[in-house]
Amino acid sequence: MLNNHGFNLWSSNYDESVKQADKNNLYPFAGYTNLMNAIYGTIMKQSPSRVLDIGFGTATLTSKLYDTGHDVTGIDFSSEMLKIAASKMPKANLIQWDFSSGTLPDFDSQSFDFIVSTYALHHLPDNLKVNFVTLLLELLTPDGSILIGDVCFRTRKDLLLCKESTGENWDDGENYFVFSEIQEQLASICELTLHEFSYCSGVIEIKKATSH
Repeated sequence: MLNNHGFNLWSSNYDESVKQADKNNLYPFAGYTNLMNAIYGTIMKQSPSRVLDIGFGTATLTSKLYDTGHDVTGIDFSSEMLKIAASKMPKANLIQWDFSSGTLPDFDSQSFDFIVSTYALHHLPDNLKVNFVTLLLELLTPDGSILIGDVCFRTRKDLLLCKESTGENWDDGENYFVFSEIQEQLASICELTLHEFSYCSGVIEIKKATSH
């Protein structure tokens, strides 16, 4: 796992390194472009909307939403990423915040139509992921969606197969999403769907559970 200093150093060439990995279908960013386009397209169907981006990085996604009139709030713990994002979205509400403890800043009773996180929440341990998603659900509008685009596997077996084929390039410091496991833990309070974009990436779409 990269610490804050690591993300600050990487911020200058982050976008290019991701593009190269995606182009060559390499872990961990295989499928990145299609994944991001899918999230963008989903949000654009409801325009304008209120969007919360967790771990916005260089604002590759949210700057495009911002430019088309969406109301953007974002949190990230890297000061350098925040500077880059602020230059692209000067009127967005951008907050420097370390979510690695599984907590959120006070949003003053705000609610959001979409809560987005791309390639960020795998830094949370699995037990904190569940608690964190529970907190996010409280910030959603009734028909809102959480869209988590990340390194993700349908089952633990799929993760282990990818790890084996990746070899020494596998990052043991990350806590990648295993959909079947997080679905089992959260199914009682929300509805989860996995949209796969490569052998190592997907979007987990989460909605509040509908009452029967």
